[in-house]
Amino acid sequence: MSQGSQRRIRIGIDTGGTFTDVVAFDEDSGELVTTKTPSTPSNPADGFINGIDKILGVVGATGADITAVSHGTTVATNKLLEGKVEALGFLTTEGYEFMLEIARQSVPDGYGNSYFWVKPDRIVPADRVRTVGGRMDFEGHEIRPFDEAGAVAAARWFKDQGITTLAVCFLHSYANDAHELAMREILRREHPGAIVSISSEVLREYREYERSMTTLVDAAVKPNVSRYVSNIHERLDAYVGDTDREIPFYVMKSNGGVLSADEVVHQPITTVLSGPAAGALGAALIAQVAGFPKVLTCDGGGTSTDVSVVLDGEPTLTTEGTVGAYPSKIPMIDVVTVGAGGGSIAWISPEGALKVGPQSAGADPGPLCYAKGGTEPTITDAHVVLGRIPPHLLGGEIPLDVAAARRGITELAATLGLEFERCATGILEISAWNQANALRQVSVKRGLDVRDFMLTTFGGSGSLLACRLVDILDLAGVVVPPNPGNVSAFGLLTVDVKNDYVQTHVSRQDSLDHGAIQGILDALTDKARAALTKEGFAADEHRFVRTVDVRYVGQAFEVRVPAPEGVVDDAYAAAVADTFHGEHRQLYGYDFRGDPTQQVEWVNLRVTGIGPITRPELHPIAAAEGELADRAVTDHRDVCFEAEHGYVRTPVIDRARLGAGDAFSGPAIVEEFGSTIPVHPGFDVRVDDYGNLVIRKEGSR
Repeated sequence: MSQGSQRRIRIGIDTGGTFTDVVAFDEDSGELVTTKTPSTPSNPADGFINGIDKILGVVGATGADITAVSHGTTVATNKLLEGKVEALGFLTTEGYEFMLEIARQSVPDGYGNSYFWVKPDRIVPADRVRTVGGRMDFEGHEIRPFDEAGAVAAARWFKDQGITTLAVCFLHSYANDAHELAMREILRREHPGAIVSISSEVLREYREYERSMTTLVDAAVKPNVSRYVSNIHERLDAYVGDTDREIPFYVMKSNGGVLSADEVVHQPITTVLSGPAAGALGAALIAQVAGFPKVLTCDGGGTSTDVSVVLDGEPTLTTEGTVGAYPSKIPMIDVVTVGAGGGSIAWISPEGALKVGPQSAGADPGPLCYAKGGTEPTITDAHVVLGRIPPHLLGGEIPLDVAAARRGITELAATLGLEFERCATGILEISAWNQANALRQVSVKRGLDVRDFMLTTFGGSGSLLACRLVDILDLAGVVVPPNPGNVSAFGLLTVDVKNDYVQTHVSRQDSLDHGAIQGILDALTDKARAALTKEGFAADEHRFVRTVDVRYVGQAFEVRVPAPEGVVDDAYAAAVADTFHGEHRQLYGYDFRGDPTQQVEWVNLRVTGIGPITRPELHPIAAAEGELADRAVTDHRDVCFEAEHGYVRTPVIDRARLGAGDAFSGPAIVEEFGSTIPVHPGFDVRVDDYGNLVIRKEGSR
């Protein structure tokens, strides 16, 4: 900043289904300030700007003081989860028009017998697929020339049909994209109003079905993401008036990095797990500082709960992710989402069983206790009638109608023939098991022993069932960071700019062309370098991470392993193979190290370019002084933890008054501005040096 009187405020803002969370970081003083504001589902940009205005008021700053805004958005995620994909068109190689119908032979997990599985509708019906002549082989050699006349006819057909969102995926275009580039030029000429995604720019790796689906998903979300980002960009510009300065605006990507909004509109699929990724990164940093290397994260919001795994401060990544019914083969933090948020609705199945979610009352109309027109009881309603949360949210900003919640659950209990408390606790028990099953998917299913892991809970509702999750999964304990409702927004301030580049190059270890591999890695690195330079990073700030997807010959799937820096030669290849053997043994319990009959095969080469940012530091809190009961217990209320035990007189503890070293046991209710933590009987709590609540079962290891 040129004017010395101005402050330097960096803002992280995460838009959830119910609340928009905001964190401001003063780059000069190191101070972190948090707040929340209700989300605006009809136009998420309104909630975004409301959050900016609110945090500026809290810190006493103006728009001129903002140095950057980083944003986690659910625009792309919600579009895919809701399945509201507008008319899409698909262009592919002649003879492959039914690629989407054929898909893969495997049935999704959870269906033991394919008889019970109903194949979902294709993202593009067969009558909106057009093929074009021309063919490349897997090495990029042209077998048949591109049929320009056929391409022109296809472009004109889509224009006549009014289909303006198109995806192009030609066979083997990962090896040679000449035909796809020619198709795009024809579309620009013949159908200039169309929004087009081509597979060689979205996902340059083999497996035609996955590449086609990923490209179609990119095209499907591109209009919404572009409109949303442009809207926010314009409204942010209003903060700096007629000056020639723009506020740098970054959007969180699924891979754990951020990217400038100008670039995100060209690769919108990278934002499909934008919000959950930010939360996992924020929790990873907090857990690492607190001294916990193995952590499961549980981000509970108003609509859903997102869970992930953190090992040694880094969330695990995958390229086998899905969003809703759509596979998206891009690098993303390995997150599993379950419809178990505060607004998830309790309902009765046709068989007469109590169910919870995935339908949600969201922010509007919200739970019954919001008194905004909700008609069905939710998880939040169950918590408030049992006394586990106070009769208000956000420190009193949002009063709750406890009587309305009680009436709704009373009616549900009568229909089920249950006592009131048993119905309310049953709603929460079902929700806890839904969350536990999601945690098992990212841990037990990956061969991890959950008993070695702490659970980091955050989000507005993430900590409400923490003690039950410890019981169900036999976890080591729980870590609840300060301001847990704002961890995702905090995570946005901790992430680097990150771009991923991939190129398929299938070759056996014994016949590797070292020069060719070196050339591909150098070309990918050059792309990453150019992107970082465009983002404003000096050359000495650039960092590059290489990885290789490797498998044994004959296997269908690969294991991603880190690749060292340096020149590709025999020693380099041997080091990659050695790492692969070790990773394979850890994942599957065996390897073929030293067996000459089992060849190692390289499949995909990857380079990630990283532009580092200055992270906010976590500071220790003051030590506890005096008696906790005199200092921090502000009230008592009757709380029901178990239906058979009824209501227990429970102290209410103001978290803001806790100091490092404080310790207490359940039952207790810990309250703060954005969240509540019920501590069940039989659990001990310790406040660590950084203000985290470390919760363990009495007498646990």
